[in-house]
Amino acid sequence: MSNDKGLQDAHVKIGTKQTVRAVELGLADEVYVAQDADSRITSKIIALCNEASVKITYVDTMVELGKACGIEVGAAMAAIVRQ
Repeated sequence: MSNDKGLQDAHVKIGTKQTVRAVELGLADEVYVAQDADSRITSKIIALCNEASVKITYVDTMVELGKACGIEVGAAMAAIVRQ
């Protein structure tokens, strides 16, 4: 990812439950989805984002997304939320 530092500096919700909640509440500006995450998990957030017109950015791996968010484990998805 080219904007690793940007995700660490932004107000980010990391993980499936927090990302889904942010989109459902209309707080998400953009959602990042790891392409190697289980499609049973990612299909729900992709559908929610399409319904809510939230931009989706795909990241190659969960590890890469986790590092971009400043955590030491992989993340299936993350949302940048309005403050």
